[in-house]
Amino acid sequence: MGDVRIVSRRMVRPEPTASPPVETIHLTPWDLKSITVENIQKGILLPKPPTTGGKGLNDVDVECLASSFQRALGHFYPYAGRLAVAVPPASDGGASSPQNQSLTISLRCGGEGAEFVHAVAPGVTVSDISASLVVPRVVWSFFPLDMLLGSDAIEGSRPLLVAQVTELADGVFIAMSMNHGVADGTTFWQFFNTWSELSRAAVAGNDVMISSPLPVFDRSFLGSCTVPIPLPFGNLEDVVGIRHVFPPVQECFLNFSAASVKNLKAQANAEMSGSGCTLGTISSLQALLAHLWRAVCRARRLASHQKTTYTVLVGCRGRVVGIPAAYAGNAVEHATAKSTAGDILDRGLGRAAWLLNRAVASFDMAYASNKLASWPREPSFTRLPALVAAAPTGTLTGSSPRFDVYGNDFGWGAPVTVRSGAGNKFDGKATVYEGRGGGGSIALEVCLVPEALARLVTDEEFMGATTTDSY
Repeated sequence: MGDVRIVSRRMVRPEPTASPPVETIHLTPWDLKSITVENIQKGILLPKPPTTGGKGLNDVDVECLASSFQRALGHFYPYAGRLAVAVPPASDGGASSPQNQSLTISLRCGGEGAEFVHAVAPGVTVSDISASLVVPRVVWSFFPLDMLLGSDAIEGSRPLLVAQVTELADGVFIAMSMNHGVADGTTFWQFFNTWSELSRAAVAGNDVMISSPLPVFDRSFLGSCTVPIPLPFGNLEDVVGIRHVFPPVQECFLNFSAASVKNLKAQANAEMSGSGCTLGTISSLQALLAHLWRAVCRARRLASHQKTTYTVLVGCRGRVVGIPAAYAGNAVEHATAKSTAGDILDRGLGRAAWLLNRAVASFDMAYASNKLASWPREPSFTRLPALVAAAPTGTLTGSSPRFDVYGNDFGWGAPVTVRSGAGNKFDGKATVYEGRGGGGSIALEVCLVPEALARLVTDEEFMGATTTDSY
């Protein structure tokens, strides 16, 4: 499959807006926990733009895309800034000892810019990506800021946000990489939706206000958790810890129709009826993830007694008082269901789904608020490679089917499909998206070691619920 060649790079400064810029945003516990995680990397595959007379490989108006990206950045101006670390002076006026040293990490909103990359891959077609069950490795080349942690942007010139537009033989791939220390999936897709809406309006010759809510950067919901939060470390590398590398994985992209998801939900609820589970308690997503959990246990050939976990990211917007829906930053926590492989495989879909349901249900407002308030006293950071090595029988799902992926029409048609980059790709990682068909359909991007993935995609019970990613 063809190579990806970079045509140009430019630093884009945010277009001025009516809102006065904030000079510094102090990171919350949720932000700081994610500073040791690789960048969020998501992108959409678009059809070939209509021929208009020689703008480029596919008549892609790269300047229009860069201009609309700049306008979107004006609304999300802090992401044109840079992360900075500060070491507070010793309170006694003398030098700090290693035992009492601390540092703080903040987002300085200096408007240095986000990067915009234009690339071409004339040997890659839309069908190479959309029609392949196993995701071709060339997809990872569509994403910038590869294999970098959020902390790698501190005290350096690296931007927090980079967009890459890659022209294919018969389509376009538009991707973004965003520092996970300053944003979660909700914020990522809010920016993406804003960018596409501004591009769509520009292509149509309209100058309209964006319909999506403007991002909210206010951190007043933190209450007693004062910022900046002093971290009990002498230097940044102590925060990062040992840098582990994920073992090689392969990934597949799977679609589940609305009817298939509905059937899984009905089956899971029916199996648990009379067991303290009222009809409809188990959600569509929980039923689908339970279906995946069982299949992954089979693909890994886990022994009956082996312990297995399934971790899901739980959104805290709506679970912590004062966080608006348009809050821009990190607002997610982990909820983990635990069992043995024998229980997951022998006790049915409903049992696995019920465990996921209970894990999420236990994460209520009081629990979320307490975790937020207590974090500064005992700060901990998400170090995924170490966690994966310590629990090789675990599965983790990020993202959400509620994120608007297929509404990202940049002016010449809806996306064909969605893919992600190399960031945070480890054995047992599953990313969930809305399905292309809408109406309750869901897609999963699943990463496993190659031998386990080969068994997963030939598992008749599991694959019988999937549909093709047709275009």
